[in-house]
Amino acid sequence: MARRVLLEVCVDTPAGLAAAIAGGADRIELCAALDVGGLTPPAGLIAAAARTPVPVRAMIRPRGGGFVYTAGEVAAMRADIAAVRAAGLAGVVIGAATAADMLDIDLLRLLAADAAGLGITLHRVVDLLADADAAVDAAVDLGIDTILTSGGAPDALGGIARIAAMQARAGGRVTILAGAGVTAANAAAIVAGAGVRALHASCRTPAPAPADRLVALGFAPPAPRETDADAVARLAAALDRLEIQP
Repeated sequence: MARRVLLEVCVDTPAGLAAAIAGGADRIELCAALDVGGLTPPAGLIAAAARTPVPVRAMIRPRGGGFVYTAGEVAAMRADIAAVRAAGLAGVVIGAATAADMLDIDLLRLLAADAAGLGITLHRVVDLLADADAAVDAAVDLGIDTILTSGGAPDALGGIARIAAMQARAGGRVTILAGAGVTAANAAAIVAGAGVRALHASCRTPAPAPADRLVALGFAPPAPRETDADAVARLAAALDRLEIQP
């Protein structure tokens, strides 16, 4: 029987992809550089994801930082969407803003048109906006099927009131995907408090410390983390235990 609450796990390495699937993720958000919120994944990782049995949506984000993009970056994003389509992935994750911290509707409309026929998630750019209701309505108008949000807070538990308001505003027109800091320990509280039926998590745990020389030369972070199959499995099990009304 299908899980009542969808579990999406974000990954940025081949090992992370395998761990998320082994742990029982329902869907994958495929990225590079999760430490900066996720960037467009490389071609090799996209190819590996295309061979998996789990639906995969690829992040379309050409660099870290804010979400106001130049013409060159827009061209790169459009090419990346075409590459994701050609690889056979299930969808894309997009987002763009104006200098006034509003959704860049014109650019999002262009990117959504490029992604027509694929699943489309509007990412956490919405957490920078003052008007979450407008973001929900805009996503529906653009044909976007999912909005990933922490409710404007550093983690979903802290933003639960705003997530709940977005869920109410959505009214089933678009899926509200609660993410950031989601674990097996707090998943039930987030689902109950926000009324959502989809959660997003990285399920990363500390990895072995790299050699000092790698850190000193900038080749590795001092405190790396990696997707943990056991953490995914614990979160999946916590969701399976929830009593959700149909």
